[in-house]
Amino acid sequence: MPCSAVAKQTAVIKNIKLANTRDDLLTYFDVKQAFTERLNQAALNGIPTTFSFYITLYKTGGLWFDKKISNIQINSTLKYNPLKKEFSVLRPWKNETPVITPSFQKAKSLMTEIDNLNIIPLNQLVKGDKYQLRIKAKLDKVTLPLSLHTVLFFVSFWDFETNWYLINFTY
Repeated sequence: MPCSAVAKQTAVIKNIKLANTRDDLLTYFDVKQAFTERLNQAALNGIPTTFSFYITLYKTGGLWFDKKISNIQINSTLKYNPLKKEFSVLRPWKNETPVITPSFQKAKSLMTEIDNLNIIPLNQLVKGDKYQLRIKAKLDKVTLPLSLHTVLFFVSFWDFETNWYLINFTY
């Protein structure tokens, strides 16, 4: 087989932005190439899909080790209801009620776009100090009933985990 046919599609984090309100530090980012053909197929067959996002803020510039000052894990879960032909995306970090949409494209965007995520109150940062934001995304493993393991053998091929992405900044 040609190398391009067996090359693994790699999910990446893009468009990382930091912003702040009067009181809080916020981040925005997207995960690109998260939905492979196999993951699309699994989601459209009604298998729930959960992405976990890990966001850690460190104070840097010390003599020894960076000091972790904020550690956040958030999840987004996609479920498809084939009877109603609609997708439900639960993003508890954003809103307790799921977003319902008939569009698979919209559901995938909701799963992979993180916006307005509160990282830390600004009063916990020191003006002039250096910090590093680290972000990683991962597709959670699906646990299927034993009878489905033989039918849905492809689920082992749609795991992904991004590298850590780093943003250095001075407050």
